[in-house]
Amino acid sequence: MVDPTPARIGIVTVSDRASRGEYADEGGPAIQAWLESALTSVWEPVLRVIPDDRAGIEASLAALCDDAGCCLVVTTGGTGPAPRDVTPEATEAVCTKMLPGFGEQMRAVSLRHVPTAILSRQTAGVRGATLIVNLPGKPSAIAECLDAVFPAIPYCVDLIGGPYLDTDPVRVRSFRPAHARRPG
Repeated sequence: MVDPTPARIGIVTVSDRASRGEYADEGGPAIQAWLESALTSVWEPVLRVIPDDRAGIEASLAALCDDAGCCLVVTTGGTGPAPRDVTPEATEAVCTKMLPGFGEQMRAVSLRHVPTAILSRQTAGVRGATLIVNLPGKPSAIAECLDAVFPAIPYCVDLIGGPYLDTDPVRVRSFRPAHARRPG
């Protein structure tokens, strides 16, 4: 029997101006809409909008992993070269294992659309039973990057002991090796 408990997924917008209410957060809602279109398993979002402050980002990521019980945390913003763009550094500080292939794939896909994709420092890593993935801040880039890397995310979550995430194969086809079994 499949566990009816919803998987918890953290969605974190890192932006000084959005956190102060100077403009509407577009990144977090773009991630949530993409996940709603792709996931068929039961899940619930845990939303945060926080400033570009490394200590605060680290604390938020750790709390989502350790206290909120998120199996996946997806961030948007703070991945560029500007002085206040510190999301990758905060992610690396709280993770026990880094997964650089996520960033490599996201940049490769983004370079098809914009030459400045080489300036983006997206990354991913594991903290306990949580996968953390850093996305760029632009909503169209969020969708492009999730399309590129999400096929590997459910199996990664399986490998680190998280819940089974199922996707709509019309939207995104998750990859799991033949030996990986579906629960229930």
